[in-house]
Amino acid sequence: MIVAEDVLLLLTDDVTGKAVLDGTRRDIAVAGAVIAELATEGRLAAQRSPGLFGRTTLEVVDPTPLGEEVLDEALRRAAARGAASPTAVLDHIRKGLRERLYERLVARGLLRADHGRVLGIFPTTSWPAVDASHEAAVRRGLHEVLVAGRAPTAREASLVALLSAVDAVPKVLRGTGVPNRELRARAKAVAAGDVGGEAARKAVEAVEAAVVAAVVAGGAAAGASAG
Repeated sequence: MIVAEDVLLLLTDDVTGKAVLDGTRRDIAVAGAVIAELATEGRLAAQRSPGLFGRTTLEVVDPTPLGEEVLDEALRRAAARGAASPTAVLDHIRKGLRERLYERLVARGLLRADHGRVLGIFPTTSWPAVDASHEAAVRRGLHEVLVAGRAPTAREASLVALLSAVDAVPKVLRGTGVPNRELRARAKAVAAGDVGGEAARKAVEAVEAAVVAAVVAGGAAAGASAG
């Protein structure tokens, strides 16, 4: 299982099969997980151009395939694009990613695809859990880190940082007895630590930036409709 699959499972309700937060933030988090994992594996690196107004880009520094089809496809896309801003890399990688991961999780017997129609017209698909044991184990690990205070593994730190970036921690860890505000603060503290190197941190920052951009765009669209 790659990190992005863990993120997708955590952000999909086991019963309804729908996202526990808006689909845009879910997709951004999943793509960020792919970038972070490529960075942790030494395939992507962050580069800062010189000067007062220098910009940070992500670029492929090792195109060697990892032998994992989703990661390798993302690596090919990033290499074809060349050096680009973390947000641009994220946008390029996330096209079609969520659907592909859902299909893999169905093939593994973890989820099922329920097809239906809204108002009898618009097709829709939900992804309820069939076998939630892996997800439950991941969730227990996050509970131990953010509630019990255990030091995170590198994978857990990356998960926490990505979930924190889309403000999903309280939705993923419910009924802990810890106030949501405190959960968020603990998650941010974990995210401030080592999440897999500079390139992985830039992936998390790109997730945060993409979420802000989506919120702004949504607000602008709502304002235009009201006008």
